[in-house]
Amino acid sequence: MPLKICVAQLNYCVGDMPGNAQKIIDAARTAYADGARLLLTPELAICGYAAEDLFLRSSFIQACDDAVNQVARELAGLKGLTVVVGTPTQGDNGKGLRTRSVAVQQRHNAARVLREGRVIESYAKRELPNYQVFDERRYFTPGQGTCVFQATGDEAGDQAVNVGLMICEDAWFEEPARLAKEAGAELLVVINASPFHVGKGGEREMTMRERCLATGLPLVYAHLVGGQDEIVFEGRSFALQADGSLAGRAASFKENLFNVQVLRSQVAINLIAGVAPERSSEADLWDALVLGVRDYLGKNGFPGAILGLSGGIDSALVLAIVVDALGADKVRTVMMPSPYTADISWLDAREMAGRMRVAYDEISIIPQFEAFKASLAGEFQGLKDDTTEENIQARIRGVFLMALSNKFGSIVLTTGNKSEMATGYCTLYGDMAGGFAVIKDLLKTTVFELARWRNENDPYGTGSQPIPERIITRPPSAELRPDQTDQDSLPPYEVLDAILARYMENDQSVESIVAAGFERAVVERVVRLIRLNEYKRRQAPVGIRVTHRSFGKDWRYPITSKFGA
Repeated sequence: MPLKICVAQLNYCVGDMPGNAQKIIDAARTAYADGARLLLTPELAICGYAAEDLFLRSSFIQACDDAVNQVARELAGLKGLTVVVGTPTQGDNGKGLRTRSVAVQQRHNAARVLREGRVIESYAKRELPNYQVFDERRYFTPGQGTCVFQATGDEAGDQAVNVGLMICEDAWFEEPARLAKEAGAELLVVINASPFHVGKGGEREMTMRERCLATGLPLVYAHLVGGQDEIVFEGRSFALQADGSLAGRAASFKENLFNVQVLRSQVAINLIAGVAPERSSEADLWDALVLGVRDYLGKNGFPGAILGLSGGIDSALVLAIVVDALGADKVRTVMMPSPYTADISWLDAREMAGRMRVAYDEISIIPQFEAFKASLAGEFQGLKDDTTEENIQARIRGVFLMALSNKFGSIVLTTGNKSEMATGYCTLYGDMAGGFAVIKDLLKTTVFELARWRNENDPYGTGSQPIPERIITRPPSAELRPDQTDQDSLPPYEVLDAILARYMENDQSVESIVAAGFERAVVERVVRLIRLNEYKRRQAPVGIRVTHRSFGKDWRYPITSKFGA
């Protein structure tokens, strides 16, 4: 009987070793009943990815070992089933140098190959990434060996296949795959936890295609799904033929037991699997944001979400995302008008809340604003109104939202975007006050594009055309002074975002951006704003990463610096 492989593309939770083990056990039993004899779990599935400094704790590693033993014990009776479990392991000497100044771990990002209650093989990841959000050299030492094991579709072993195992980054380099083939591998399997950013899925398939063409071997890619703090994993596990052509692809952003049939002929191994269709970048982006919200709130036990609804595009988009993630019954919105709030903002906010069928309240901040000004009148005597009074309004709103959060337990979601975060067009302890920043990694131009996409699509059945057209078409404004628009203080968003993408996301210099046709004074001003506002970004809530360079673990710049780029 031909070998059938099942990829357990599941949503694992960091630190929930018993729960993750049970997920693997349940998946293995289901897959076994369906005829699978090789089950692949993603990278570090037993503990979730990424566990960060939990890896430094011996008790954490021991709990992972206990969970792997639980999986082996519970599945011992499934004759002929091989299970690959991603897990951290202690190094060979079981020790490391650990002082208050030094932490050299003898630990591995590894996989255990289990069969009938025993560990038949172990493999330690060879290539440890240390870029973007990755910091694996802080926790692990690289492995040295290869791992090739035999899997078969039946007890007779007539269709036995030699499987070469790699872990994530290993497959982005030529040597691990080549060594696996030299050790007898006929099929490559790669277990992964590769964070999402727009376009990453295609990049993975292209790189794995290179591995297939270089080795002449087919490949199965097992990937994680779910949200973990600022990062999201989209699943999209896949299988490639030896010539690099697509044999199958699992659905994105969904848990899935993805099955791959391995057929051997006299000349080659052929893989057969279902193929989920390619998706638009907007659909991927939307699902990443929805999954990021759902898992951050769900895994951390928040009963719901609350946000300030201003009648503007950012809060409108966040509301649509959050309703798709949680359902309308778990979302509360508050409109907090000031003396400068336009009537159309009230009307649009009310209409948006009605379309989304969420709880909606209006709480004026005018009395509190006047009280603050009266209290400070002596100190401010003879001084004109400026950003001080604007920030007071934003901070009053932040206090109201946090008070509601404290009283009712829902988390406050901030609504600032990447363009604002980059340039400091936001108020510390005001509109930055909250627990989770949903669109922190979206440029303003992307906010508009995604709002239009959502109005044309209803992927979660929560309502079509959720965002009133006027919210999308009217000029953006913070409405903190009379007749204010964003472009009073910032370049047009098309220009600003293009500069941000070049400077912040792609590390281009001022000179190269100017050479590309941008006005020098505008470029220098934007770069200066980015530098000056690093202290604000350090204090912003964690937010969902959807680009290859977010204001999170991807961005590590000093607050105090004289370098002018």
